[in-house]
Amino acid sequence: MDIRDLSLKAGNRQLIQHLNWTINAGECWCIIGRNGAGKSTLLRTLAGLRDAESGQIFLHDKSLRDWPLLALARERAFLPQNRTDAFAYRAIDTVLSARHPYQGTQYWESDSDLHIAMQALRELDVDDLAQRDVRSLSGGERQRVAIAALLAQDAQCMLLDEPANALDLAHQVRVMQLFSTLCREQNKTVVMVSHDLNLAYRIATHALLLMGDGSWMAGPAEQILDAEQLSHCLGHPIERFTHHGQTLFLPRD
Repeated sequence: MDIRDLSLKAGNRQLIQHLNWTINAGECWCIIGRNGAGKSTLLRTLAGLRDAESGQIFLHDKSLRDWPLLALARERAFLPQNRTDAFAYRAIDTVLSARHPYQGTQYWESDSDLHIAMQALRELDVDDLAQRDVRSLSGGERQRVAIAALLAQDAQCMLLDEPANALDLAHQVRVMQLFSTLCREQNKTVVMVSHDLNLAYRIATHALLLMGDGSWMAGPAEQILDAEQLSHCLGHPIERFTHHGQTLFLPRD
């Protein structure tokens, strides 16, 4: 994905100005910024769900707006921060719906679709909930079903808005490791919004900092995620240190 001179606004407020950003296959990008800095707005724009105020987004050298919707759905998947389950779908039906871009003129899902959906549920440790009404699930269980649907969509580029939201610690780590593996072993691309610096740093190869005034910084995680730049970005002093071989970030008093 190639983003050229992109600018985003919320009302009269400039969120992002003149963003030039290239996202390559196999990279895992973490987007970091304060509340209201434009992280979710940027992710929705990359997904093609809203128009930018100016600038262009290219996917495989083709303008995002020129992609047919079914073809686009096979290339990029989007996990929103919030969702509402209005109907009594089973968890397996929720995941099977992500196979729609591959079904062509078929009316029903194939055995292959069912296999892929069940495998995705197993990856997220919710296969035992396949027949449950999604409205009866806990927040963390529902989040894992949503991530399973994202996996079943099998898109090259995954756009994730706080994927660890509502997950317990064990599943936070497991989900992050899963995305890291997909980037490393299947050459998938992850672009992720996260407020947890420590979780993000575990898997991020690159980072984009949104400063909240339209300015931004982008580059390899090791260069971008330093204490001074994060402190400026988040509006609070951040300390970066190493403990037992792991890099950790903590807010200073």
